[in-house]
Parts: sequence; C-alpha cells; structure tokens
Amino acid sequence: MSMIKEFKEFAMRGNVMDLAIGVVIGAAFGKIVGALVDKIIMPIIGYLTSGQNFADLALNLGEKTNPDGTVVPAVAIGYGAFIQSIIDFIIVAFVIFLVVKVMNRLKRAEAAAPAAPPEPTSQEKLLAEIRDLLKAGK
Repeated sequence: MSMIKEFKEFAMRGNVMDLAIGVVIGAAFGKIVGALVDKIIMPIIGYLTSGQNFADLALNLGEKTNPDGTVVPAVAIGYGAFIQSIIDFIIVAFVIFLVVKVMNRLKRAEAAAPAAPPEPTSQEKLLAEIRDLLKAGK
C-alpha cells in the first residue's frame, strides 16, 4: 500500500502536473502550427513555385519493367520529402519564436507597470508631520 501512496504523492507534485499540462498544451499547439503550415503557408509557397510539390521530388537510380510492360523506378531517393520537412521545421520554429517573443513582451509589460504605492493613512501623515517638525527643531 505504501508504494501506491508514494506514487500518488509523486504524481501530484507540482512539477509533474506542470509537465503533464505542458505536454498536452504543446501537442494542441503543435496541431495548430501544423495546420497553419500545411493549409496556409505551404499552398502559398506551392503557388510561388508554380505548383511544385517538394514531397514528390525524387532521384531515380534505376528502372524496373513490370510483367505488364510498365516501367517503374526500382530505387528512388525521395529527397523532396526531406526538403519539405526542412521547410516545415523552419516555419514551425519561426512561428514558435514569434509566439514566445509576444509572450515575453507581454510579461515585460506587466513587470514594467508596478502598482502605485498605497496612499498613507492619516496616522502616517501625522507621524510624518511630527518627524518633519522634530527635524526642523521646532
């Protein structure tokens, strides 16, 4: 029974729960960024490159003739998928950079605007007047 209790204490610690929440939010954010890249940015890049789909690019190292007479590449190095992955990574990294930059700017804005000190009470004002009179020698 003590092992279950220890596990419960471990799982309920703040750091473990924060990590779990971060993983879940990170996965959801990854889907958002992935959709941004796949559905918005890459079609624009495809349009700018005259409809070239990088994922289809390949280097054929040989050909093979099927029994029905069709010729297919025997070995193909799909370097296009690699290029596509690099472009996706750069775009995702840039979007994450922008999000972190905005979050840091918001944190600095919160920290830069400290709260105004509270107005002194009437007792504090009276004590300050007494202090000032004592300093003046009256």
